[in-house]
Amino acid sequence: MSETRVAIIGVVVTEPDSVERLNNILHQFSSFIIGRMGLPYRARNVNLISVAVDAPLETISSIAGKIGQLPGVTAKAAYSNVVAVVED
Repeated sequence: MSETRVAIIGVVVTEPDSVERLNNILHQFSSFIIGRMGLPYRARNVNLISVAVDAPLETISSIAGKIGQLPGVTAKAAYSNVVAVVED
């Protein structure tokens, strides 16, 4: 058994060339993603993305870490107190 937690990963993209790699990372972890919403802020040439996830803490950290390593991309996770125990 393992614990999963509900969280939001906030992503700020300032480098359009990183979008394809960002989408590849999100696809890699798609089984943990509840949903996502993207907002292009054209006036500032920035894209804001929120990704809702339900995953083990290590997985959430891994997703945010991999995204945050992309050039021109920042990612931060906000964790909820909602925890579930699931069978492996």
